[in-house]
Amino acid sequence: MANFAVKAPIATEVIPAGHAALPADDEPAEDQSNRSTGLTGLGLAALGVVFGDIGTSPVYTFRECFNSEHGLPLDTEHVLGALSMIFWVLIIVVAVKYVLLIMRADNRGEGGILALLALALESARSERSRNILVLLGLGGAALFYGDSMITPAISVLSAVEGMGIATPVLNRFVAPLTVVVLLALFLLQKSGTERVGRLFGPVMALWFGVIGLIGALQIAETPSVAALNPGHAIGVFVAAPMAGFLVLGAVALAITGGEALYADMGHFGRFPIKLAWFAVVLPALVLNYFGQGALLLGHKEAIENPFFRMAPHSVLVPLVVLSTVATVIASQAVISGAFSVSRQAIQLGLMPLLDIFQTSTRTLGQIYIPQINWLLLIAVLALVLGFGSSSALASAYGFAVTGTMTVTTVLAGAVAREVWHWRWPIVAGILVPIITVDLTLFGANAMKIPSGAWFPLVIGVVVFAIMSTWQTGRRLVLARTAGEAVPIASFLSTCEEAPEARVSGTAVYLTTQTAYVPATLLHNLKHNKVLHRTILLVRVMTENIPRVAGPDRIKASDLGSGFWQIEAHFGFAQTPNILRELGRAKITGLDLDPHQLSFFVGRTNVKPGSRPGMARWRERLYSSLARIATRSTEFFRIPPDRVIELGAEVEI
Repeated sequence: MANFAVKAPIATEVIPAGHAALPADDEPAEDQSNRSTGLTGLGLAALGVVFGDIGTSPVYTFRECFNSEHGLPLDTEHVLGALSMIFWVLIIVVAVKYVLLIMRADNRGEGGILALLALALESARSERSRNILVLLGLGGAALFYGDSMITPAISVLSAVEGMGIATPVLNRFVAPLTVVVLLALFLLQKSGTERVGRLFGPVMALWFGVIGLIGALQIAETPSVAALNPGHAIGVFVAAPMAGFLVLGAVALAITGGEALYADMGHFGRFPIKLAWFAVVLPALVLNYFGQGALLLGHKEAIENPFFRMAPHSVLVPLVVLSTVATVIASQAVISGAFSVSRQAIQLGLMPLLDIFQTSTRTLGQIYIPQINWLLLIAVLALVLGFGSSSALASAYGFAVTGTMTVTTVLAGAVAREVWHWRWPIVAGILVPIITVDLTLFGANAMKIPSGAWFPLVIGVVVFAIMSTWQTGRRLVLARTAGEAVPIASFLSTCEEAPEARVSGTAVYLTTQTAYVPATLLHNLKHNKVLHRTILLVRVMTENIPRVAGPDRIKASDLGSGFWQIEAHFGFAQTPNILRELGRAKITGLDLDPHQLSFFVGRTNVKPGSRPGMARWRERLYSSLARIATRSTEFFRIPPDRVIELGAEVEI
C-alpha cells in the first residue's frame, strides 16, 4: 500500500494570474461579517446556504418511493410505511448523526469530510491506520464530486418539470429550459455569490414556509396520515422484505444535503445550524412529506408528481418559479462545496495545483476554481441530456450521497475513539446502529448501479485514481530527486571558499525539504556561477488545521553565510500568498523588501519510466496531471516579473 501522508509541504511545481481579485496586501476576513450578524442572522443565512439541497428533496423523493422498480404497492399501508421510513431516516441520519454527533467533530471550527480526515489523522497510532483513514477519506471525497454533479441536474430538472403540471404543452421545453438555467448558474460562478447570497436566506425561509404550509393543509384534510410510529416502516419490511429494502434507495433521497450541515459548519457555527434545523427545516420537511402522503391516500393518480399536485392550481406557477429558485440555491451550495473541497485537497497534496480566485473581500470561504467549474458544468449538462428526467436521475443520486455518509461515520468513529477518547462500548453503542442504517441505505442504492448509480461510481473511481496517483507520484518525484540532493550542512561549509561570486540582492528558493539544498539553487549555481548575498530557502507547509493565524505563519532560522531557512505555515482552508507573508514577517536580523526579491522556482518535467513505484498507466496519468497543473508561482501569488524558472526532468 502507498505511504500516504497528509501533513506535507505543498508541491512547488505548478497555478494563475487571476488571483489578484484581492489587493496584494489584503486578506478576506474569516467570515467575521457573518459571525457579527447575530444568532438570528446566522440561522437565516444557514437556511440559504446549508439547507438548500435537503430542503428541495421533497420535490422528487416521495414520488420515487413508489417508482415501479421498487414494487411497492400504492395503498394506505405502504404510503404510511414510506412516510415512516423518511421520518426516521431524517431523525437518525440527519438529526442524531450529523446535528448532534458529527458536528461535534469540528476541526478548529471547520467541517467536511477532508477536515474530518485531517482531525482523525492527528491521533492515528500507526502508519497502517493512517493509510486506511486516508484511503477512506479519499473515497468519500471522490464520491462527493459525483454528488456535486448530480445535485444541480436533478434539483433544477425536477423543479422545471413542474411546468408540465401547470401546462402540459410545456413538457417538451423542460430539458432546454433546464440547460439554460444551469448554464446561467455556472457562468455566474466567476462573479462570486456574495451579493446573490444575501437573498438565499430569505428565499429559503419563504420556501420552507410555503412547503410546510401546503403540507399542513393536506394533513388537515387527512389527519390519519401521521406516520411517526416506526411500526409502519417495520411492517413494510415484514410484508415484503425485498420491496422494503429497494425502496430505501429512494428514501435516501430525503437526506441528500445532510453532509452540507457538517461541511458548512465553519461558515455559520454549530448552534445556528442546529437552531435552523430543529426550528424550521425539520418541521417543514415532515409537514410536506406527510402532506404528500395525505394527498395520495385520497388521490392515487397524484403519484405522477405529488409535490406540485398538492398546491392549488392558482398558485402552481408561482410555486414552480419558487422551486426553481430554491433548486438553483441548492445547486449553488453544492458547487461552492466542490470548490472548498478542491482547495482542501490541493492544500493537502491530494490534487494538482489549480487556479483559485477569491471572489469576496470579506468572506474567506467564497472562492472560484474555473477548472472545477467547467468540468462540473460539462458533467451536469451531460446528465440532464443523457438521463432526460429527474426520475431517471434519481437512480444515480443516492449512491454517492450514502457512500460519503458511510465514510463520514467511520472517520467519526476514529475521532471519537482517538481524539475524544471514548471507550469502545460507548463508540459501538452509538455508532454501530448509525452505520448499520448507513450501510443499509448504501446497499439499497448499490442495487441501482445498472440503472444509473454507475455514474457516481465511475466518477468516484476516476477522482480517487487522480487523488491517489497525484499523492503517490509526488512522493516518488521527491524520492527520485532526493538521490541527487546535497545536504545543506555540507553545502554551507564550502560556501565561503567557493570561487563563485556573491552578488547583491535576495534570492528566494522554494523547497519541499529542509535538510537538503534545493535543486534549483544547485542548477543556478552550476549554470550562472553566482550566489546572492542573502538566500531564503522557503518551505510551504500545510497544517492539519483550517487556518494558521498571521503571526504564526512565518518561522525563520539563520543558517549562516547569508542563508535563511523559512517555513511558511498555512491551513488547508487558506490559499498561500508568499510575497505578502514575507513582506509582513518581522525577522530579527533580516530586512526584506518584497519588491527586491528574486524567486527561483523549479518546474519538473515528469516522464513515465521503468522504475518500480506505480503502474505504467498511473505514471502516464501523473505526468499528464503535472503538465496541466497550474504554475506554483501563480498559486503562491508571486509576481511573474520576479521569477526565474529552472527546469529539470525526472523519470518515475
